[in-house]
Amino acid sequence: MKNSLMRVVIKIGFFLCTSFFYGQVETQNNNIWLHYVGKNKIANKTFFTLEATMRYTDWLGEKQQWFIRPSFDYQITPKLLGSVGYTHYNTYSYGDIPINKRSIPEDHIWIQGTFTHHAKDFKFIHRLRDENRFVSVAVKNAITNEYDIDSYAYRNRVRYMFLMNYTLTQKDDKAKLFAVLGDEVFVNLGTNAGKTFFNQNRIIAGFGYNINSQNQIQLNYIQQHIWNFPNTIQEDNSTIRLSYITNLDFTKHK
Repeated sequence: MKNSLMRVVIKIGFFLCTSFFYGQVETQNNNIWLHYVGKNKIANKTFFTLEATMRYTDWLGEKQQWFIRPSFDYQITPKLLGSVGYTHYNTYSYGDIPINKRSIPEDHIWIQGTFTHHAKDFKFIHRLRDENRFVSVAVKNAITNEYDIDSYAYRNRVRYMFLMNYTLTQKDDKAKLFAVLGDEVFVNLGTNAGKTFFNQNRIIAGFGYNINSQNQIQLNYIQQHIWNFPNTIQEDNSTIRLSYITNLDFTKHK
């Protein structure tokens, strides 16, 4: 345990030192993300969730990324939800200093645990996801001088998100308007982790509103920081995310 902890500390220290002495190219984008999450109860403790997003940069002037993410979820305990899912991404070549030379498709198979607990007007959410990523590799064609997808590379990434919701208004003892504050960190693991330990970090703050028990909207500001795979480019992006969230119970209609 001590050796594992020491290796993590050394990796973080090495990353900070190399970032300081060998500065990357830094760039900044202004993003708008349109986001949907639908959680559907299909059995007593089982759910099917569908998440999808369309992301733009230069506000709405340029496509950044889209993904679709289905998953099956099981309520292990009242506070712990386990999930297994799949994600398909397409990330465009965007911005003044693009990370990608062309659009890059990517597929993930992942497992996840979400732990939720309450303390008075606070709701705390801890989410840990282990992603097995299959990322397409673009290679320049010597004849056309364009980049073609040559192969897919396996990469492992772990994400931890902490969110805190604070109830601002209530109706019938249930939260209506609430504040959101949190952070999500992405780290690269394994032999094909690239040149940087960190992949992304997102600081999250905003507001949510429960329209009713089945429909919710959120408006969040996200400060997104990205390190590219060879650790030569860093993005620092100001992001507005508009989310529509549904929570449907199909077991009542059986």
